[in-house]
Amino acid sequence: VGHGRDQVEAHLDEVAPHVTTAVQEQQLGTGHAVQVALDRLGELTGEVVVTYGDVPMLASETLAALLDEHRRQQAAVTVLTAEVPDPTGYGRILRDADGAVQSIIEHRDADEAQRAIHEINSGIYVFEAETLRAGLAELTPTNDQGELYLTDVLGLARRDGRPVAALVTDDLWQTEGVNDRIQLSAINAEMNRRILQRWMREGVTVIDPASTWVHASVDLAPDVTLLPNTSLEGATSVGPGATIGPDTTLVDVEVGENATVVRAHAVLSVIGAEASVGPYASLRPGTVLGGGGKIGTFVETKNAQLGTKAKAGHQA
Repeated sequence: VGHGRDQVEAHLDEVAPHVTTAVQEQQLGTGHAVQVALDRLGELTGEVVVTYGDVPMLASETLAALLDEHRRQQAAVTVLTAEVPDPTGYGRILRDADGAVQSIIEHRDADEAQRAIHEINSGIYVFEAETLRAGLAELTPTNDQGELYLTDVLGLARRDGRPVAALVTDDLWQTEGVNDRIQLSAINAEMNRRILQRWMREGVTVIDPASTWVHASVDLAPDVTLLPNTSLEGATSVGPGATIGPDTTLVDVEVGENATVVRAHAVLSVIGAEASVGPYASLRPGTVLGGGGKIGTFVETKNAQLGTKAKAGHQA
């Protein structure tokens, strides 16, 4: 951690308290960052996986495939690469006449011919610990940014006759980093598209995917229907045959079989089977609506227990 580390460390304490953090007081490049991390971890042996911290769509399956390729090739270094339509800003993969990875050159240090290469470095690697330590010890800031580049370790390994391999991914989103709110928005949209596609394949009807948002933590049963402008968040679960929306937000809500929720907002609530909510209802935390019950138009509830077939009708 370096820039903004207070925020990063606080978040890690919440979601991954088991991790160890190392502080990079001066940001002197990717090579320097790995040096700092290795110093914190002590003497490592075997395979070391290094990845960026801003590639939220990187999948564990891809890391497993990268490790498999590394072992299959008996490589000293293996890098995840991708062929992209516009490689501007990315490091380029340089290969020799036999197609083997020779080195990586950063965009700002590349010549015109090298910038024409479309295979890019993802910044995700598997190193043999010995190769990594030896390469880091030789790094020098002889580049346009005056930094220590981790990418130079690949070239040093090749120089020493150690095999360097690559795994090319066809899922470009897994290599996409997030540096601003615009990129974050694009990543969110792609993740949501994939989540909705998975649920539709499992029998959920989504009328308008463009206006429907579902968190990865949500659970949906077959034959659920999601109408436009619906947002399902947190630990929300929806039972078979239920219809949600339009214009509905559910956060940590349990919805029973064949229930209907229309133009409503609900948080930390339970909606029973065959129950009906809305339109324009607000279910605040602690609301439990029994099976077949109804919470009607403009009704707001909190810590309310409504039994089977109970009704809280229209309020003016």
